[in-house]
Amino acid sequence: MEDRNADRALARKGQTAAAVIAGTMLLWLAAQWAAPAMGLPGRYAFLFDLAALAALFWAMVVIFQMWQARRAGRKTSGPTGRDNRG
Repeated sequence: MEDRNADRALARKGQTAAAVIAGTMLLWLAAQWAAPAMGLPGRYAFLFDLAALAALFWAMVVIFQMWQARRAGRKTSGPTGRDNRG
């Protein structure tokens, strides 16, 4: 039961990271298109770039945490999913 809950938590984390990546790219593309059309100075483009980098960095940290959790889970169970402790 715990494995199933852990898998669901990892899946939820993965979905959140994927949504952040996709949303960041869509918003960044929209900002790159809209900023010149609205006549915003170039420094706002850098602001949008930094915000996108921050969101992508956060997603990378979440993905790294997921990877670490998966590796820790494999140490107690083998490829068949059964417990290797005895």
